[in-house]
Amino acid sequence: MNIELRQLRYFATVAEELHFGRAARRLHMTQPPLSQTIMALEETLGAPLFERNRRGVALTAAGAALLPEAQRLLQQAAGLPELVQRAATGASGRLSLAFVSSADYSVLPPSLRAYRAEYPQVEITLKEATSDLQLDDLLEGRVDAGLLIPPLPDRARQELDYLPVLSEPLVLAAPAELPALAAARARGGKAPGAADLRKLAGIPLIIFPRHISPGLYDAVLSVFREAGITPEVGQEAIQMQTIVSLVSAGMGLALVPQSVSNLRRPGVEYLPLVQSTPLVETGLAWRRDNASPVLRGFLELMKKRI
Repeated sequence: MNIELRQLRYFATVAEELHFGRAARRLHMTQPPLSQTIMALEETLGAPLFERNRRGVALTAAGAALLPEAQRLLQQAAGLPELVQRAATGASGRLSLAFVSSADYSVLPPSLRAYRAEYPQVEITLKEATSDLQLDDLLEGRVDAGLLIPPLPDRARQELDYLPVLSEPLVLAAPAELPALAAARARGGKAPGAADLRKLAGIPLIIFPRHISPGLYDAVLSVFREAGITPEVGQEAIQMQTIVSLVSAGMGLALVPQSVSNLRRPGVEYLPLVQSTPLVETGLAWRRDNASPVLRGFLELMKKRI
């Protein structure tokens, strides 16, 4: 069965006018080809759509059943150009975004608010994942983009593009009731109230496993090296929420990106450090060959926000 939109448009016009002459004028055509088109549609469907008599034209039961469906199809067809244009410009579609847990306390919320305000019809799928898992998902095309902590391994650098988004220092997260914490606070100098790691030696360190986030792991250990301390790793955890919860439980201390101090937990105190710390970078990575208009719109917005 091959029904054309033109046939449905002619049928709907006759059904609305209930007069072939008026319908033909409305369609800017003559009556004979209009009548022929309706007859061809009736033959295709296998049922008469109109009752024709001297008194005029009326819909049959079959015609009355077809009319709302024909109008719906015509309305949907009329909306196709706008639908296609919105998809082509990235105004609609789906964006899949992965993020490390620390991004949830810094760049992720304001970026999502700004993107949703500009592209309200895009469906956003979020996935919290460590940097190593994000790289696998990106390389396999399972997500469009990922907020992660560099560095990127060799294969990833060959296939992914990368945009630095945020650089921030490390701060100390320590149990508020830790006896040594008061003694570790600097009393004067350039950083009053900052914590001196040298006075916290021997307290277990809670940290990310290196194979999951080598950049963050190495940054944390470099602060201890500068302080002349070899830390005792007490616990490893793969999410910032878990690390801070372990600190709250008194299991040890942690060095975390500054934005994580937005994560409030009872019994946890965040302090800057007397020791200088490397800047921990969070960046956005995506496949170089991903031509998604939705991704392009997200990238343009992120670049404006940097």
